[in-house]
Amino acid sequence: MSPFSRLLASSAGAHLGDQLAVAALPLTAVLVLGAGPGTVGVLVGVQGLAWLLVSLPAGVLADRLSKPALIAAAQGVAAAAFLGAGAAAVAGPSFALAAACFAGAGGAVILSLCALALVPELVPAERLPAANARLELARAAATLLAPIAAGLLAERASPALGFAAAALACAAAAFAVSSLSAPTAASRPAKPPLLDAIREGARFALRHALLRGIALCAVFWNFAFFALLAVAVPFALERIGLDPAQTGLAQAGYGLGLLLGAACAGRVLARFEPRVVLIAGPALSLLSPLLLMLAARGGGLPAAGAAFFLVGFGPMLWLICQTTIRQLVTPPQLMGRVAATIQVAIYGVRPLGAFAGGTVAWAFGLDAALVLVLAGFGLSLAVPLASALGRLRTMPRDAVAAAA
Repeated sequence: MSPFSRLLASSAGAHLGDQLAVAALPLTAVLVLGAGPGTVGVLVGVQGLAWLLVSLPAGVLADRLSKPALIAAAQGVAAAAFLGAGAAAVAGPSFALAAACFAGAGGAVILSLCALALVPELVPAERLPAANARLELARAAATLLAPIAAGLLAERASPALGFAAAALACAAAAFAVSSLSAPTAASRPAKPPLLDAIREGARFALRHALLRGIALCAVFWNFAFFALLAVAVPFALERIGLDPAQTGLAQAGYGLGLLLGAACAGRVLARFEPRVVLIAGPALSLLSPLLLMLAARGGGLPAAGAAFFLVGFGPMLWLICQTTIRQLVTPPQLMGRVAATIQVAIYGVRPLGAFAGGTVAWAFGLDAALVLVLAGFGLSLAVPLASALGRLRTMPRDAVAAAA
């Protein structure tokens, strides 16, 4: 098995484990612990906090330590944590369940940062788009399949078994990467203190025109997307008139969009200029709330399904394109910290988007909430149109070649 194939297998296992745990947690809280909506919200929130609290120190570690060894250790800890989550679910204390899920989610955080930094070391620059597309295809498949598997386990046995399955997937991820040896990095200067190291990565991300545009576009998009998630189901049920089964079918369009976007990304990026993809991603997203409005005026299920499909398909192409750009323009010794800076910005704005969407829907109605979503996606489109992203005709030279 090639080094990249080992990384791909490890990434697939890690994301499957993480998504199994994400799906199992609310099911376990309600069906096993008898938790109410407030408790479920706290548990899910603690699990998601890992992406905020772990990212920055993990980015420093990714730049300082062996990335394969760090992934293997993180997935080993995640496997143990998810086993602990299953035990906590049986024993009953919700605080132990929350702590175990937080620790397990940290494994996915570290895997994401290390994988982004490892790919340029394992494949040549011209193959980066195809390699990133394969990684995202595996992640999209895990996102689609994990809730189904967790639901079947909950229905036929116990939702807590979802954590056992997550632990098994993480253990497989650790095994897949354990024999991977990345190319030896050149000698590096003395390591600065943790906070100084974090600031160094943040400064590079904010000062680089392409990285700054990518971060700003992602912040607006994620705000709008999570505002959409907060109101999509009530809008489908109340305004469009779908039943629960039809609502689930419409939402499945998002997973289908992710899969098809990842599957065709290599060919799309080979055919079109980067600026076209970087504009098309948020532009297709902008159509999503418009299609939902159309669905409420007679478009029904087809329009709703198309809305969710577009918000998965276009942004997946955008994600793979911008990941490749980040890998090319970021010096290897800063890759983990730069990725962590952008990741924290993205995950920090997500709860704000969900809160804003829910608040506007409560105060002014569901139609007004979709207008907020439309405005957020519009701002995400304005960024590439007005920045260096919209002028990028070819992929930039990689940082190592440019320095040479």
